Amino acid sequence: MAAAAALPLLMLAAARCGAQHEHHQQSPPDQPAASQPAPMSESMSVPAGHEHTMMMPGMFGPYPMTRESSGTAWQPQSTPMDGIHLMRDEWMFMLHGFAFAVYDDQGGDRGASKTFSSNMFMVMAQRPLGDGELGFRTMLSLEPLTIGKTGYPLLFQTGETADNRVLLVDRQHPHDLFMELAASYSLNLNDHSAAFAYLGYPGEPALGPATFMHRFSGMDNPEAPIAHHWLDSTHITWGVVTLGYVWNDVKIEGSVFTGREPDENRWAPDDPRFDSQSVRLTWNPTEDWSAQVSYGRINSPEQLEPGVDQNRFTMSVAYNKRFGNKSNWQTTLAWGQDDNEPGHRTSGYLLESAVNFEKTHTIFTRFENVEKDELFLPGDPLAGEVFTVNKLSVGYIYDFPEIHGVQLGLGALGSIHFIPGDLEQVYGDNPTSFMLFARAKL
Repeated sequence: MAAAAALPLLMLAAARCGAQHEHHQQSPPDQPAASQPAPMSESMSVPAGHEHTMMMPGMFGPYPMTRESSGTAWQPQSTPMDGIHLMRDEWMFMLHGFAFAVYDDQGGDRGASKTFSSNMFMVMAQRPLGDGELGFRTMLSLEPLTIGKTGYPLLFQTGETADNRVLLVDRQHPHDLFMELAASYSLNLNDHSAAFAYLGYPGEPALGPATFMHRFSGMDNPEAPIAHHWLDSTHITWGVVTLGYVWNDVKIEGSVFTGREPDENRWAPDDPRFDSQSVRLTWNPTEDWSAQVSYGRINSPEQLEPGVDQNRFTMSVAYNKRFGNKSNWQTTLAWGQDDNEPGHRTSGYLLESAVNFEKTHTIFTRFENVEKDELFLPGDPLAGEVFTVNKLSVGYIYDFPEIHGVQLGLGALGSIHFIPGDLEQVYGDNPTSFMLFARAKL
């Protein structure tokens, strides 16, 4: 399974070599300077090793692409943007992806072990059109094959289903084959502002922080946060339309989207409903900071609880700092609250940080405090009770020098959970878990 997940990365690396060769053949040294892409404003700082990336404008406004993350979410502008960047005429392309091969051992009385691969492959394309920017995004995952319908073991994780009958508990569901198929257009109103539209089937509405697998502070961690369904679980939405306005370092946007989370059939699309709404305000006061606040009214998110709607509030702030030649440090603090109607009002807190030294050594950590009310299935005496779970994870990954655009790494992760006494009778005393993994990334 790990080999199957890594194969598309090797194919993309080979495509990169051919594309670069073809591009150089069509761009002789004496080509007029006027035909070359114009750099962004000189006042904008350029991350070390990412000068070409900074010449690429954002899809949603007059700012560098490095400000953009998953969906229409922003991140600190100084964040490194890994991937393969190509140009053909007026088109700009970026290929990005990763594949983890993981041995997962979740401890305690409800733990389990499994070998699996989590993975994601993305192609972005954009070009100037009129007074704006036209963009397309495709994101795919082989997790329905490399993880399987029942997901992978992850203590205290809840949400979605594997068979349309039983809620997944202590397991993380796989992503759909199609994670994003989206188009966008932004119209520059002047040098400092723009209006944009984003359509995705699937796509990501304007709700929550940048998704965990796309933010620098979380992308090296192979396990999903247990606060995922309080922060960014809407990142695969089968039907979303977002309209937004950008003014300098502020963005306001609103979405109409399908509230139901993807069903158990991970290979096929779901029916669009456009029955939910969200709004988000984002502010990037400097190139190293990004903050957002958002609200969403989510209609019937869980297919096993069709009569339960949800109000979600989120706030987050991310700090990114470049240092040295190729080193980077990013920290994200996020809070989310789910108010179920009918049901409980529960909250989740997340603090995660990752520091990378010279694109070789990465140390990452994540702390979460989450109120869980789905740890026990109907019929159990503890069903519906709210329990506060604390989790601390620390990990390390060593990356080898990249070869033809692909970088391989080896890493390990350990987690400890701090739980109330009632849960110790079921899970054991502060259960611990670990993961050993290899990773290939573009």
